[in-house]
Amino acid sequence: MKVDVLLGLQWGDEGKGKIVDVLTPDYEIVARFQGGPNAGHTLEFEGKKYVLRSVPSGIFQGNKINIIGNGVVLDPALFKGEIESLESSGHDLTKRLLISKKAHLILPTHRLLDACYEAAKGDSKIGTTGKGIGPTYTDKISRNGLRVGDILHNFDEKYNIAKAKHLKTLSQFGYDISALAEIEKEWFEGVAKLKQFTFIDSEHYINSAVAEGKKILAEGAQGTMLDIDFGSYPFVTSSNTISAGACTGLGIAPRSIGEVYGIFKAYCTRVGSGPFPTELFDEAGDQLRKLGFEFGSVTGRPRRCGWIDLVALRYAIMIDGVTQLIMMKSDVLDTFETIRACVGYEIEGKKVTEFPFEIDENIKPIYVDMKGWDTDMTGMRKEDEFPLEFKQYVAFLEKELNVPISIVSIGPDRAQTIVRK
Repeated sequence: MKVDVLLGLQWGDEGKGKIVDVLTPDYEIVARFQGGPNAGHTLEFEGKKYVLRSVPSGIFQGNKINIIGNGVVLDPALFKGEIESLESSGHDLTKRLLISKKAHLILPTHRLLDACYEAAKGDSKIGTTGKGIGPTYTDKISRNGLRVGDILHNFDEKYNIAKAKHLKTLSQFGYDISALAEIEKEWFEGVAKLKQFTFIDSEHYINSAVAEGKKILAEGAQGTMLDIDFGSYPFVTSSNTISAGACTGLGIAPRSIGEVYGIFKAYCTRVGSGPFPTELFDEAGDQLRKLGFEFGSVTGRPRRCGWIDLVALRYAIMIDGVTQLIMMKSDVLDTFETIRACVGYEIEGKKVTEFPFEIDENIKPIYVDMKGWDTDMTGMRKEDEFPLEFKQYVAFLEKELNVPISIVSIGPDRAQTIVRK
């Protein structure tokens, strides 16, 4: 049995949470392998809307086991709020959610450091969510981090040592730490909540499950173009968002990877700073934002919108080894007379089809235009009902990307998901 991987192929916000929820009935375990509470996965079903930050998106389907893997960074305060929100809606997670002892903890001072470092960048801001993700991964790599398992072993001493180091850095910047006491209070309440859950050696647990033939789905956060190594650096996240990140983020061997589901929007969005070759600054961009409700599920920030970028998408598919594509928010394009797709870049007068080392304002997207379908697809439940122009758009994308599109989403609800034959 293999571990299937589901991840985003663009700059995040592709709709991964919904698809994990849809696919979970076919799996026994869903495991999140990287990222932190800066990633919000939105799910809608039965007239209700849920936003998950750290909890895997398979939590709503029956009694499936969900795992927060070692590659995740966890903020106990935000985790407590997320859990209590789910509990108030009737979802008891204590027996279905397991947490890796090796997952790193986001400390209160990590949040302050995040804000401090971002302010120090001046006009070169990355556009961080301010959740402390970067400083936590920095401590992890520099071997100064605290992990979930540390909660059970001399935790107060370890916490105070880490805190003292951070406060020294903050004092060097002259950063205001007056909010720390209140943040710490909520944080330690979160630690108490965290202790209600089972901590596991997740690498042993998952590999034993693989050996027993159990079906496992690995869930990624953010998107491939935000990967720390292969994304649009330095405007990226702090972890490996690509399929290889499932190996390091869960402790599984590359040979254990099976299907790789790559999720993308029928257009493209980005939050925060960084290059975005197909970004629109006109009425079409505003229309995409309005129709797609393009605002961050965690931050509420408006997303930058543009046409689909096949240069970046082909690159992501190559890096991830995608075997099946899943296209989201197709319905957002329902009213456009013309649909555009970027098939290449013009750089210094030359056409380029490979994703370059650096993207800047000198890159000009090369577009192919297609006729829109001018049809409301949100009520459709079968592929046969799709308008001809939409079928042609799907066929065009499959030819350009050389990977089949197996699922098409035409709305936010679980029921608005069409599995193609």
